Amino acid sequence: MGTQNLGRLRVRVTTQGMAPVENATVRVSPPNDSETVLDELTTDESGLTQEVELPAPPIDYSLAPSTEQPYTEYTLNISSANFTPITIHNAEIFPNVTALQNASMREAGPDDRGTLYVIPPHTLFGDYPPKIAESEIKDTAETGEIVLSQVVIPEFVIVHDGPPTDTSAANHYERFRDYIKNVASSEIYATWPEATITANILAILSFTLNRVFTEWYRNQGFNFTITSSTAFDHKWIPGRNIFSNIGLIVDQIFNNYLSRPNIKQPILTQYCDGNNVQCPNWMTQWGSKELGDQGRSAIEILRHFYGDSIYINTAPEVSGVPASWPGQNLNIGAYGNNVRMIQEQLNSISNTYSIIPKVAVNGQYTQQTADAVKAFQQIFDLPANGIVDFATWYKISGIYVAVTRMAE
Repeated sequence: MGTQNLGRLRVRVTTQGMAPVENATVRVSPPNDSETVLDELTTDESGLTQEVELPAPPIDYSLAPSTEQPYTEYTLNISSANFTPITIHNAEIFPNVTALQNASMREAGPDDRGTLYVIPPHTLFGDYPPKIAESEIKDTAETGEIVLSQVVIPEFVIVHDGPPTDTSAANHYERFRDYIKNVASSEIYATWPEATITANILAILSFTLNRVFTEWYRNQGFNFTITSSTAFDHKWIPGRNIFSNIGLIVDQIFNNYLSRPNIKQPILTQYCDGNNVQCPNWMTQWGSKELGDQGRSAIEILRHFYGDSIYINTAPEVSGVPASWPGQNLNIGAYGNNVRMIQEQLNSISNTYSIIPKVAVNGQYTQQTADAVKAFQQIFDLPANGIVDFATWYKISGIYVAVTRMAE
């Protein structure tokens, strides 16, 4: 008998305004058998369950193309007094990685039966239409085209959950980073090398920002940014879990995209799996995995597929935040207006997330400030080191904006 492979799961339950839901119950069941409860979890004052270990398949199934499903599926039933229950079928657990399941609950109405999410198979395991090839740089010279003057990271994207012309498909407002985390978790395996994951996230970011920058769908008369159809864009799945390592990389690089010399727009970096579908001159996901195994860096992987002229660029503007990243980490001993702003934002957030201690708003980065930052990082899936780095700065900004909007 080999040892049992285990993956990890943590569930975050919030209101639709991002406030934590305490004492929500999460029941974990095997697929197609919600009567059997494998684990019952309760959320704490931050809306989080503890992390639990769950059986998962051998890791080899996700490290090479396989007919064996590389993840175990579980059913999650999430309930809390005064809220509509949520059921998620087929939450994906891979070995050795942590699955993060977010559940946003709405207040119960009179005939509210609850919300059901049925998560379809992962794109590398299921059967999805291949990408219809497009030119990687869009001709935006035609008259009347709306094109942004510079690359801006949007606060939200509107995702059309189906092919562009499917008028019955719903449109979803998604925070930009949450959208990227969802797509990356749907399109690559979280067990892959970090450089491979980073290269694929950069391709997803660049593709998405090309759609944003060129107003691609709006210029065709549609009212959305991007679709969830693999034939046109990327797979995005409502209600699915993401993986902690993928989420962290997105938080660290979400303002990056891929450029070519003298081209303003982000490159429409298309790819295919390289196993069921071949795509010359595009990245293949399994090929990027092989190069990651060989120790290649993310940019080396990308240049291998897209050519040596491609490079990583940074968007000058992130929208929907009070202020942009100051360019250096804030740590004990730092002082000034940026520190003061972080202190004010943490105090606002602590009105909703009470586990974060209040701090003196004095512009001095003391141990007290570091402790509040550390508490924030523990709640929001960042390395808890008490340092305001790029990812922490934007996570604090994003949560601050969400909780202050809720208070309005």
